[in-house]
Amino acid sequence: MESRHHIVKVTRRGQTTIPVDIRRRHRIEEGTRLVVEDRGAAIVFRPLRGLEDDAGFLAGRTTVRELVRIVEEAREDEE
Repeated sequence: MESRHHIVKVTRRGQTTIPVDIRRRHRIEEGTRLVVEDRGAAIVFRPLRGLEDDAGFLAGRTTVRELVRIVEEAREDEE
């Protein structure tokens, strides 16, 4: 993976801005939740995967509510 370095400034409230090229590459939009990992010498931010990301062939074709219903039906069928 190509390493790209950006220098960003942290505000007094602990906020910073993720550079636009990184946001685009990782599809980080307003409201995206990030996981923050403290790896000792490094801090890693990564997008939190949601149910929509694991929807497989249904991704983009249904809602989260519908996915939950499908999973619940599958669980009932197993019983």
